[in-house]
Amino acid sequence: MKNLAFTMAEILLSLTIIGVVAAITLPSLTGNINERTWNTQRKALYARFSQAIALMPALNGYGTLTEESSSGAGDGVDNVAETFISAGLSKVLKINNICDSEHLEDCGITSKITTLDNTTITFPETMQELCPAMTSVSALRYDGTPYSYSALNTKAAAFETQNGESLAVYYNPYCVANMDEDHEYQMQTKICAHFIYDLNGNKGPNTMNKDIGIMTVIYPTDSVVAAPYVANKNASTQSVVYSEMQKQCIAFDSEYRVPNKYELMSMFISQNLIGNLSNAYRSSEISVNKIDLSHHAWRFDVHTGNVASTAQTDAWPVRCVKRENKKSPVEKRGLLVLTYNS
Repeated sequence: MKNLAFTMAEILLSLTIIGVVAAITLPSLTGNINERTWNTQRKALYARFSQAIALMPALNGYGTLTEESSSGAGDGVDNVAETFISAGLSKVLKINNICDSEHLEDCGITSKITTLDNTTITFPETMQELCPAMTSVSALRYDGTPYSYSALNTKAAAFETQNGESLAVYYNPYCVANMDEDHEYQMQTKICAHFIYDLNGNKGPNTMNKDIGIMTVIYPTDSVVAAPYVANKNASTQSVVYSEMQKQCIAFDSEYRVPNKYELMSMFISQNLIGNLSNAYRSSEISVNKIDLSHHAWRFDVHTGNVASTAQTDAWPVRCVKRENKKSPVEKRGLLVLTYNS
């Protein structure tokens, strides 16, 4: 009887084929595992922060912020972000370490971030570096009249959680409540705090929508936490009217939808981290004129922070988001109805 066996050539050929298949499939498998891990971590982090923010009596007024008595005097005081963490967040959230703006890396903050449009930028250390329009803007309203907004620049601070996440905080101690949103307003005044989080410290890939993400807290009381997972480009190359926006998002990806106003506020302050944003977008909310009951829609200028009510028939670009968290308690069926004065 003959002995049946593989020849050395056949064994080597088989091993080569296995190696090639492994080289092709392993990166994809590893990437999928990382994506699932990051998704789980994002949801858990959002849940913890939402609960913590709800326990805080108010989010404004922390720390001291004063400008220099004269240019170059060096006597200005800015400890607002650091105080917000130490005297506010640390009371409702388990925090391991707190770092000022000059030592962000000691809290695991990376020096570079890859944005959604695949651009590498230096990690922003101040509110102005994060979003220039949060400290100074001069532009025209939708009706053509000029307006301006200015605020003192604030330094970032950072902290680490017990779960190993690193977060940089950008803080506005003068944020105001939801009292005047039935007419034109500035997003800057509503944003109290913004977070850039890194789920694995500075290990990498340090890329938006992977291990890097954003959370924004709006209003000092009855606060809303927005954590949008933003699409990397507009849903369409053409602008569309209000009634067509959701169709564009579904066509782009079935898991995406039109952002609400809180998510657009988060996109506004994160504009440098997202990149490639159009001048303005529509939110999912509609507005009703109290006088003639005509239905309009809200336009958010993500470059200047201006919010205005305009006709639904006006066409604007659409940037969609994927919501991974539960709906906001104030949102019903993906649509908010707000009134405005003519």
